[in-house]
Amino acid sequence: MKVIVVGLGRMGIGLSLNLMKKGHQITVIDSNPSAFEKLGKNFNGTKIVGIGFDREVLTEARIDQVDAVVSCTSSDEANAVIARIARNIYRVPRVVARLYDSRKADIYRRIGIQTISTTTWGIERATEILSYHQLDSVYEMGNGNVNLVRIEVPSLLVGRSVNEIISIGEIHVVAISRNNRTFIPTSGTILEAEDILYISVISSATDKLKSMMDLIG
Repeated sequence: MKVIVVGLGRMGIGLSLNLMKKGHQITVIDSNPSAFEKLGKNFNGTKIVGIGFDREVLTEARIDQVDAVVSCTSSDEANAVIARIARNIYRVPRVVARLYDSRKADIYRRIGIQTISTTTWGIERATEILSYHQLDSVYEMGNGNVNLVRIEVPSLLVGRSVNEIISIGEIHVVAISRNNRTFIPTSGTILEAEDILYISVISSATDKLKSMMDLIG
């Protein structure tokens, strides 16, 4: 995949290096020439000095040939402009803009621009840490007939498999967060201490799930 990353702050540097390690072709753009030094000597992508929404700069970066553009400068306004140019003028398939003001996120999603906010991530992570011990409703599907709930794995279930808390047609473990990584488990996945379980449950089986967790814990 060919990717343009605009803005070499901590996020831009980390993202560029991570994508490079995964084998993608990376072009980085920053108005500060010294910013490129943070990429290190092993960075093999293309470096361009300039303003990320300048047409000549974007032409030099071959934006018309890339698969994705990520704009993560320190300015929400600049990121939004760059993302809209990439999306609306050059028809880049994947466009992501970093927004410090998460309240604007929905606006940009409506016009096809994906947004990321470290503030939002921090809020969600803190909420997860503080409320893991409760059976929290994360999302209701349909008319509330199915809930996605979150809970820390009960201590007596540590070392046992996901299969032991599955009730076919009623309760299913859809994801597990472990060590800041979330993945989809199999029925044989072994549970570990401090795992956060995301469980889909039909409304009529909520009490059953609560009783199950109380009995196990």
